[in-house]
Amino acid sequence: MAISESAAVAAGDRAKPRHPEKAHRPDSPIRRKPGWIRVKAPAGDAFNATRKLVRDHNLATVCEEAACPNIGECWAKKHATFMILGSVCTRACAFCNVETGLPDRLDPHEPENVGLATARLGLEHIVVTSVDRDDLQDGGAGHFVETVAAIRRHAPNTTVEILTPDFLNKPGAVERVARARPDVFNHNLETVPRLYPAIRPGARYFASLRLLQQVRETDPSIFTKSGLMVGLGETREEVYQVMDDLRSADVDFLTIGQYLQPTRKHAPVDRFVHPDEFRAYEKMALGKGFLMVSASPLTRSSYHAGDDFARLKAARAAAGAAGGQGGA
Repeated sequence: MAISESAAVAAGDRAKPRHPEKAHRPDSPIRRKPGWIRVKAPAGDAFNATRKLVRDHNLATVCEEAACPNIGECWAKKHATFMILGSVCTRACAFCNVETGLPDRLDPHEPENVGLATARLGLEHIVVTSVDRDDLQDGGAGHFVETVAAIRRHAPNTTVEILTPDFLNKPGAVERVARARPDVFNHNLETVPRLYPAIRPGARYFASLRLLQQVRETDPSIFTKSGLMVGLGETREEVYQVMDDLRSADVDFLTIGQYLQPTRKHAPVDRFVHPDEFRAYEKMALGKGFLMVSASPLTRSSYHAGDDFARLKAARAAAGAAGGQGGA
């Protein structure tokens, strides 16, 4: 039986590996999760409605692409983190489940679709992230600017949080995005500097740290945020040093969560960090001066982001009031 060209292309797409650069790596067994890492399977009318809205607007979400364990809870509340610049990343981080390879052509309607979807969801707070696009002259900075503007047009009462790539070797990109004035500018360090060559080989630790500092220098009113995964082989002392580095860049908000291995080809879990250790990390980070810290096994960058933003604003206001009283 003859196979149509479209069917052959579809079959080829299905056979295409999601992470071709990892195909020849040895398998790493996926460890059984402890009892404190358990989530409900996604289901329900609200979850299905969120999924339909995402499909109707031809959008990608990091919730699906990165296999986030919190997707069931978040989508049931109509919370989704939109992923712009396509769904294929030009990097090959050892921890990430997002597809890698030759990236998609930019969709010029994507910023507008994100704005419309945000309005339909009726959210008070929205998070927008992206793949890395090293192939683009500005690293995708212009697309972020357009997306923030579209959300402001269609949902003017919604606060906007962005989680950006590092825009490595793209002069002026960070400042351009910061001038779009998102309410929160997040860029994750992901891990300690010693592990960068193995876990985040396409990035540079101090370049990411400098990015966060540049945001603060461009517009001090923007909240800055960064996240770490633990359980990759880091030591507690190394995590404390990252906290100090982030505070030196005047970062407001730190998230710390457990690394979970997506497939056998990804970096193995070194250990599952006990909830008591996360509480200790939170206490230490607050002592170092972060306005807010979210640290738990299931913490992810955009998990409970709307509630966290309200608390973050309150924390800054309280810190300002305390500073004013101290100088009186």
